[in-house]
Amino acid sequence: MPKLVPVRPHDLDVCGDMYKFYCPACGECHWVAVGPRSVWLQNLRWQFNGDFDKPTINPSVLVTRKMPNGETRCHTFVREGRIQYLSDCTHALAGQTVDLPEFPKELENE
Repeated sequence: MPKLVPVRPHDLDVCGDMYKFYCPACGECHWVAVGPRSVWLQNLRWQFNGDFDKPTINPSVLVTRKMPNGETRCHTFVREGRIQYLSDCTHALAGQTVDLPEFPKELENE
């Protein structure tokens, strides 16, 4: 199973090419839109090296969520199949680098 998987959005002309990876710190998928067709996420375009087993995604990926007890933050670099969690993350893996896990089969259709 690859570590980065393509996502099939409803409208490819609006979304462009999208991919997702599993974040072990958050226990969920993080999504990125790649390439010039990404109109919907106009300010959030990433570059992808094309390697689904050892992906590199540029620039960093920042995911924030408003929660009843405050905001959660996951800020990462994905480089050559490894996730570097930056120190501004609010979870236990902040400041650590781990191997990007294989994408969980049960989450493929999410």
